[in-house]
Amino acid sequence: MIVIEREVAVAATPERVFDYLADFRSTEEWDPGTVRTTLVSGDGGVGTTYRNTSRFNGRETELTYVVEDFTRPERIVLRGENRTVVARDTMTLRTEEHITRVIYRAEFQLKGLARLAEPFLRRPFEHLGEEAEEGLRNALGKLAA
Repeated sequence: MIVIEREVAVAATPERVFDYLADFRSTEEWDPGTVRTTLVSGDGGVGTTYRNTSRFNGRETELTYVVEDFTRPERIVLRGENRTVVARDTMTLRTEEHITRVIYRAEFQLKGLARLAEPFLRRPFEHLGEEAEEGLRNALGKLAA
């Protein structure tokens, strides 16, 4: 399993940050790998389904994400899957005075023949995590204004 974890702090209320992140379509603004994310069904809460198209390592891939946990304003968990990977994205929010900290954890479990490529994919996933952290920092920074 490949695990990427990043933390971003922003001077915005946890409710505002949660609302922004809870709409997974926001990945189009902060996740550099995302080409598009569309709402398939649901209201954003548990059971909501999104279709995410991303570009990774020079290829476009589509994952179907389902919201598994929606605990306002503290935690959002989504599980994405396609034929080569199961992804779990966990966003945990913590508040300290006037600062909201977002701990973003992405887990990637490769399936089938893709598992053989895992050692070669660790660095590209790390790079994706670095870019996502920067994108998240910039997008959340706009919420503080």
